Amino acid sequence: MKGRKSNQVDLQCQFCKSRENSLFSDLPDEDLGILSEHKSCVTYKKGQTLFYEETRPMGVFCINHGKVKVYKMGSNGKEQILYIAKGGDFLGYRALLSEEFYAASATVIEPAAVCFIPKSDFLTILNRNPAFFQKLMKAVCHDLGVMEERLANIAQKSVRERLAGTILMLKETYGMEGGESELIDIMLSREDLANIVGTATETVIRLLSEFKGDGLIELQGKKIKVVDQKRLLHEADFYS
Repeated sequence: MKGRKSNQVDLQCQFCKSRENSLFSDLPDEDLGILSEHKSCVTYKKGQTLFYEETRPMGVFCINHGKVKVYKMGSNGKEQILYIAKGGDFLGYRALLSEEFYAASATVIEPAAVCFIPKSDFLTILNRNPAFFQKLMKAVCHDLGVMEERLANIAQKSVRERLAGTILMLKETYGMEGGESELIDIMLSREDLANIVGTATETVIRLLSEFKGDGLIELQGKKIKVVDQKRLLHEADFYS
């Protein structure tokens, strides 16, 4: 407990830059003050876990900065990464609202600062702010739609198509513009990337090598740079 305390930081909601991209973006100052007074903020190292699957939620987590993987464990002990959360994202609110156990685990993959809001304080804000409640319900519905689309892709698309689609999704979320190419600013291990796609690590390594050889991407250590988005879209079987 002492070691955890030394990692606490003072992050006020009113001055949080990540709030602009979060569910709290439109909250009145009075509500933000309540949150700041009762929440706790802690810095986490890579590999530390925020919560585990099948445990009871005691509040919600809001990421100030850093990246967190949300994943389920299969019966074979292999992770299936559902998504990568970033600054401004909330974790745990669906389980909290449904009064169920966490359906997945959340582990830090890049150094992060994360705020924890106790259940009672989160529900107080929710009950006194109808607009926030509506916004939260829209977020829940959106997340369900994303999960349904993901399940359909896993069932219908090949591993090559899923990897191409995952690279494009990561580029859209974490891309850093630079000329005609775009560097994905996230340090994912090949195993984590495989766990997002839903395949073996060896398969991802082979396909990344093929994509590189075909001039679709460049590899900079663990980071990926998209070189030819149009052809990558074709590989992913995306049509607009």
